[in-house]
Amino acid sequence: MLKRAGIVGAFFIWAFACAGGALAATPPSPFQDWAAVVIAGDFHGSNGGPTEVFDNARRDVAKELQRIGFAPDNIRQFSVRPTRYKDKPLKSDLLGIYQNLNELSAKARSGCLVYFTSHGAPEGVLVDQQILSPGLLGRILDATCQARPTVVILSACFSGVFVRPLAQPNRMILTAARPDRTSFGCGEDNVYPFFDDCLLKSSPAAKDFAALANAVRTCVAVREVAEGMRPPSEPQLWIGGELRPVLPLYGFPTGPPKSD
Repeated sequence: MLKRAGIVGAFFIWAFACAGGALAATPPSPFQDWAAVVIAGDFHGSNGGPTEVFDNARRDVAKELQRIGFAPDNIRQFSVRPTRYKDKPLKSDLLGIYQNLNELSAKARSGCLVYFTSHGAPEGVLVDQQILSPGLLGRILDATCQARPTVVILSACFSGVFVRPLAQPNRMILTAARPDRTSFGCGEDNVYPFFDDCLLKSSPAAKDFAALANAVRTCVAVREVAEGMRPPSEPQLWIGGELRPVLPLYGFPTGPPKSD
């Protein structure tokens, strides 16, 4: 069963907004009590040279989460080269990711979001020269986020391998590719991988995570055709039966992010 307090809270936020906001000008975000981790798992481009694509995505996805209402104190970022960046991410390390998600989920108890951007393989996603398997990620989520609403987004080649092992009634899983396909845009000169770029471009107009997922899938398909990338990556989406009817209660604010 989904975490009752989170669903009830989201319902009253939604109902209050529909009633015209009589008690406050801006209703609280349904995500302010969610835990989030955003992980850049590598710094090598598709040709082996250094690239900023994953850390660019990590940094800007975290900013976008704040725009849609995640509390900054409930977001942890991870990088393979953390000392390189002014926003001071933590070191991408499997044990550290688990420990931080465990700590965050103990205090932010309404939901979880887990985002990886990295290279991938049929065995899992790369996290600083280690492969995080679907089975291990499933055990991490079971131990930390448990039965609360959980959104897992994996931007990596072959990331569709995570869908079936992670599928639970309380979860949404969005991946950048089918289990047997690569994704694109991880070159040394790219700003973001195609998938992350589409997510960042689509999010300001999306009303919730389900709408965002569909917009990202369309955006990726259009870009791959435009740039002649084959075979298509075909991002995968799975939404559990308990989460699907309540996702609209976790609505996004629409519009561009605030300038720094």
